[in-house]
Amino acid sequence: MTDNTIRWDRDADGIVTLTLDDPNQSANTITEAFQASLTAVLDRIEAERDEITGVVLTSAKKTFFAGMDLNVLLEQLVPAASEEILAVTTAFNAQLRRLETIGKPVVAAINGAALGGGLELAFATHHRIAADVRGAQIGLPEVLLGVLPGGGGIGRAVRLIGIQGALMQVLLTGARMSPAKALKVGVIDEIVGSVEELVPAAKAWIKANPDKNAQPWDVQGYKIPGGSPSTPAFAANLPAFPANLHKQLKGNDHMPAPRAIMAAALEGAQVDFDTAQQIEARYFVSLVKSQVARNMIQAFFFDLQQVEGGAARPEGIEKKPIKKVGILGAGMMGAGIAYVTAKAGIDVVLKDISLESAQKGKAYSENLEARALAKGRTTEEKSKALLDRIHPTADPADFAGVDFVIEAVFENTELKNKVFQEIEGLVEPGAVLGSNTSSLPITGLAQGVRQPQDFIGIHFFSPVEAMQPIEIIRGEKTSDETLARVIDYTLAIKKYPIVVNDGRGFYTTRVFSLWLLEAMTMLTEGIDPATIEQAGFQAGYPAAPLQVADELSFGTIRKIMDETIAAAETEGVQLAESIPVAHEVVVTLMDRFDRTGKLGGAGFYEYADGKRAGLWDILREEYKTSRESAVPFEDLQDRLMFIQVLETQKCFDEGVIASDADANIGSIFGIGFPAWTGGVRQFIAGYPGGRAAFLARAEELAERYGARFRVPASLRAE
Repeated sequence: MTDNTIRWDRDADGIVTLTLDDPNQSANTITEAFQASLTAVLDRIEAERDEITGVVLTSAKKTFFAGMDLNVLLEQLVPAASEEILAVTTAFNAQLRRLETIGKPVVAAINGAALGGGLELAFATHHRIAADVRGAQIGLPEVLLGVLPGGGGIGRAVRLIGIQGALMQVLLTGARMSPAKALKVGVIDEIVGSVEELVPAAKAWIKANPDKNAQPWDVQGYKIPGGSPSTPAFAANLPAFPANLHKQLKGNDHMPAPRAIMAAALEGAQVDFDTAQQIEARYFVSLVKSQVARNMIQAFFFDLQQVEGGAARPEGIEKKPIKKVGILGAGMMGAGIAYVTAKAGIDVVLKDISLESAQKGKAYSENLEARALAKGRTTEEKSKALLDRIHPTADPADFAGVDFVIEAVFENTELKNKVFQEIEGLVEPGAVLGSNTSSLPITGLAQGVRQPQDFIGIHFFSPVEAMQPIEIIRGEKTSDETLARVIDYTLAIKKYPIVVNDGRGFYTTRVFSLWLLEAMTMLTEGIDPATIEQAGFQAGYPAAPLQVADELSFGTIRKIMDETIAAAETEGVQLAESIPVAHEVVVTLMDRFDRTGKLGGAGFYEYADGKRAGLWDILREEYKTSRESAVPFEDLQDRLMFIQVLETQKCFDEGVIASDADANIGSIFGIGFPAWTGGVRQFIAGYPGGRAAFLARAEELAERYGARFRVPASLRAE
């Protein structure tokens, strides 16, 4: 092993190229070796300053710089004392400050991803050039991990593009920008078309700007773009900042990072840069020590890395490229599946009962592409190529050559069997036969095809182009080859494969449904519907439960409950108390009041021109609700979360799901479980007071609200 992570090369013009290339890692990260190497090259620049005209900072890796190694963060920094974390942070900030005040023009030649600490390193240079190549992403995504940039990213972003631009476009969104977008926002200064052009472009800039050796904020008379809190025009709008953030978070007080980022930005803008660095570092320490940061790092980095790495893919199965995907059903789901598949460069046959219906399905992609073109997110050439890959049809014969089928028709076993039978003899031998069912058992559906080993569930979430997970359901006879091919397809279309086994409702629909039913049960207890909705938001859900029920439609909810109740009677299984109670709510709204949800224009909410116009007043009268309910508000939030966490444990007990990473990522990205928890499994691991406190709280809820909150014996035994 070697400790030298930065290579030095000085050309005849006196320009030093520093190439980041840690020989012991696949990516450059902040390690002791890197910091020692950085100190060494800074010392050498100062010692040889008379012979040096400028410095280029670049990388020999696929990425530019990856920032902090999160394993090191969790295993070494988080357990350390706050003073020790502050000292480590301050030391790194001092190195970056030394780089930008070295007295020579310094250029960052960004050859790949520069996220988090990577962008902070680039910020500490005087000119930033990025190669507009595949995989290049630029941004400060720390807010998505429950922390904030700890290397001066807030202070420099604010001083580069202004407080509002820094907060709204970079810091609070955690956006991973393309080089073109980063240039437009102002966090980089120039782009080139290839990695090979980077260093020459950087050297050309140094030669053209030999005196550009200071940051704007170190120049006399500098002012923050757009003003600071002490600027009267800016100060007049200052009260709107926290108000807008509160609105953006929907009252969720469990997410400290966005508030800390805003505070660091506003406080830091009122002092000199070095003091701003100290403010930022102290906020960083407070967040790193929080359980929320641990939860979010576990889910959004480690668990997501495992899922995106295809950890559930069976070993020893050779990858087989997908030639053509055939989609049965061109409704909203089928149309969305066609779009994401074509976008991944795969040919699609989109079939419906008539050519007109199939063409209408393709029009969905045409509309999405038209919007992307209008916003500059694609080109005419790319858009045409994508749309040309989608072939609408009503003729089953067009499925000749298809080696991957996805059925997306109504949730009806007979209909699904019928559409598969139409094409099964036409597709390629061994073609994947996938059903986009959300609840029908896969093993039962597989009885309707000739090759059950090729049959599998491929459950997309709506809208397909926006939702990341795909729940892959393995039936009793599904082969390893079929599972492997579906995981490969999922990764090819840039989605997250969540692998589960068969069972009614599978994992996501089963766990999601109980959340909706718990909210309806609260309504029957006399809890005001607005309070129920607010409990959902303040718990951290992205949407409120009664609102989601409306969007899903009461007919769908009723059908799932009818099937669940019938199956429980057949199998002799005891139902959760909330199911018959919620079933009665849905039956009452549908049969007595003719309210079926958003699509029907009337549900828990009133609608005007398709938009929500407030909760339906009769709800309060029908269920005798009161805003002065004796039920503690914290109980409402916990009931919504605990019911999903406990049902997930039952899914593990029954063999429906086996991976904590799949459960966490599926719950956050698929069914909206609060992100600050790290997902349904991390919720237990990170519960304040530990597992014993979680068990005690569940028991408390069971005593107050029913046996559905009793902890399964398996969870007590772990």
